Amino acid sequence: MSVVVTITSTINSSPVPSWVNNNGDNSPSLRETSASFSRRSSKISLLRKKKKVCCGAKSTDDDYHATIKSLNSRGRFPRKSLGQHYMLNSDINDQLAAAAKVKEGDFVLEIGPGTGSLTNVLLNLGASVLAIDKDPHMVDLVRERFAGSDKFKVLHEDFVKSHIRSHMLSFLETRNLSHPDFALAKVVSNLPFNISTDVVKLLLPMGDIFSHVVLLLQDEAALRLVEPALRTSEYRPINILVYFYSEPEYNFRVPRENFFPQPKVDAAVVTFKLKHPRDYPDVSSTKSFFSLVNSAFNGKRKMLRKSLQHLSSSPEIEKALGVAGLPVTSRPEELTLGDFVKLHNVIGRE
Repeated sequence: MSVVVTITSTINSSPVPSWVNNNGDNSPSLRETSASFSRRSSKISLLRKKKKVCCGAKSTDDDYHATIKSLNSRGRFPRKSLGQHYMLNSDINDQLAAAAKVKEGDFVLEIGPGTGSLTNVLLNLGASVLAIDKDPHMVDLVRERFAGSDKFKVLHEDFVKSHIRSHMLSFLETRNLSHPDFALAKVVSNLPFNISTDVVKLLLPMGDIFSHVVLLLQDEAALRLVEPALRTSEYRPINILVYFYSEPEYNFRVPRENFFPQPKVDAAVVTFKLKHPRDYPDVSSTKSFFSLVNSAFNGKRKMLRKSLQHLSSSPEIEKALGVAGLPVTSRPEELTLGDFVKLHNVIGRE
């Protein structure tokens, strides 16, 4: 979950409120926070001038001191255990919403709303927002902040363990009675890097519920998901999953200097345009298809005629490869999504 703080005034122009850190997770001290904010305020100011806000509607920026005050009222501080970070560039929130093309009447799922800075942008654009957060303190904070809005609801749950499909179907069923033209929802979220892969695996197969999933991910991970290179060690089963269920697009990089505490890596925003189930590659069973893919990569350095021997004998796998138009010496990192689909369908017929 990411905690987002927006700066709209000079950071060291007024005293920083007192803050007691009782999290016990080695978070930085308040003095370190204040000093780091002061050192970076001019740099972030320059970064913001270079950014263009591409949203059609104008949103009200969060006030830095109001955000700090709301966190201080609960004695909160970014927790490493939850991957929480403050964002210092408010334009990123606008660009996240713009990447998802959020508009009046949209229904948006936000994972980890933090202090509600991104939530505020989404609501100002006219969207209804369902937020899910693991941190009970942040749940209370945003519930109180948006108590006057009938377009906001927050659930206290661990997203990777939540029954998101049930939640979404329940909300969409009620909503579609009055908004039939907005059948599919969207996801817009700043994610902690340590759960990004789990979130991608959970959300992408939901093309019957979501049209777009826009996530802030670790930059290197984003590149590996969007631009997988055949015949490299970075090519993995998740690349097959991403392209099976979506059309991914790398939007823009977010330098690490935009966050506090500053992570060790840069971030990036990626848009996954989800395919509807009727548009998935033609396989007899998605379960058996991904079972084959995972089996193939379990013996990544082996030829497929060896790694898939639990499915058929080596000669039969060689025959299937030939029928699929692939070399009998093929290895998993050499096959595209289309190649795996052809191989799966040939094996399934035999």
